[in-house]
Amino acid sequence: MFNMNHETMFSVVGVLSFIGWGALVFSPLRHKQLVLSARLISILLAIIYSYFVVSTWGQKPTVDFSSLAGVANGFTNMSHLLTGWIHYLALDLFIGAWQVERAKKIGIPHIILLPCLLLTFLFGPLGVLLFLVIQSIKTKSFKIA
Repeated sequence: MFNMNHETMFSVVGVLSFIGWGALVFSPLRHKQLVLSARLISILLAIIYSYFVVSTWGQKPTVDFSSLAGVANGFTNMSHLLTGWIHYLALDLFIGAWQVERAKKIGIPHIILLPCLLLTFLFGPLGVLLFLVIQSIKTKSFKIA
C-alpha cells in the first residue's frame, strides 16, 4: 500500500477522510458505530502519517520550522507535503468526532452541529471555534472538555 505514488496516496487518504466525515454527518442514524468508524479512520490516518514521518525523515530538502520560508522550502518535497496533508486530515477528523460526541452529551441538536463539522472539515480551527461558541451558549459556561 505504501509503495503507491504520491497522487494515489493523496486520493486514498482523501477517500478515507471523506468516509470518516460522512460517518459523522450521518451519526444520528447509528451514533456509536458511526462515530467509532470515524475515530478508527482518524487512527488509520495517524498510522499512515507516522509511516510517512519515519520514512521521509532526513530527506532533502529538510523542513526548517524556524521561518516561513524554511517551511515552504521543506514542503517542496512531495513526500513532506503529503505528510503534512495527512496530518491535517487525521487531526481534523479526530476533532470532528470529538465534536459529535460532545454535542450529543450536552444536547446540541445535530442540525446545529453540521456547520461546525463543515467548517472543521474545510478550515479546521474555524469549525472548532464555532463549536466552542455554540457549546458555551448551550452550557452557559466556557469549557474545553
